[in-house]
Amino acid sequence: MKKIFITFLMCCPLMCAAQSEWEAPVTNQNKETKEVKDTAKKSHKAEAKVKTLDTKNIKDWKYIQKGAVPEVDGKVVFTHDVDVNGKNAQEIYNIVYATLDSLTKKPEQINSSIALINRKGHSIVARYQEWLEFSKSFISLDRTKMSYIIIANCSDNKLHMTLERISYAYEEDRSTGLKTTAENWITDKFAVNKKGTKLIPGSAKFRKKTIDRKDQIFQLIDNALK
Repeated sequence: MKKIFITFLMCCPLMCAAQSEWEAPVTNQNKETKEVKDTAKKSHKAEAKVKTLDTKNIKDWKYIQKGAVPEVDGKVVFTHDVDVNGKNAQEIYNIVYATLDSLTKKPEQINSSIALINRKGHSIVARYQEWLEFSKSFISLDRTKMSYIIIANCSDNKLHMTLERISYAYEEDRSTGLKTTAENWITDKFAVNKKGTKLIPGSAKFRKKTIDRKDQIFQLIDNALK
């Protein structure tokens, strides 16, 4: 497991920066033409049709609308930019570091930690593996393990953060268990019907809860920076 994690960190885009500027933080857990035209026309008509929908009467529209699960170069990447007037890069870095670190210690966390920091560049890479709960009752508990990476880049009066590299491990102890990535499970292609009006059963709960969790984390950061 350590070899896999180390290999992953070596592939991280942020590692393009000078290696000497990166360090592990001191914490308790170091770690072909017609066809093209026809396709374009069909796509345009489909989009136009969606735009005429009465979205107010569509259940779960928040989770169905385009952009709810954004993709960058084929990868699911949630981005959060915050204007933090009156604070320099170091001040923002300190607040974000403390907030991301405290998140690793929450009860739902399984194996989470601040993985890398760049003090000079005011950047933080944190990895999380946590329980994402779908439903709970006296006799049953429906949940999945969700893993993801948060990358925070701080500059004077500004924070740029991404939540990406999301994957799920669901019911690992059953033959019906599922291991997949956000790209193959909660994107529009896999989680929303062709009309763009309904979520597809199965992946629906993953898409909804992932979006809710993203919102929760970004709000946590916003509150800390106020």
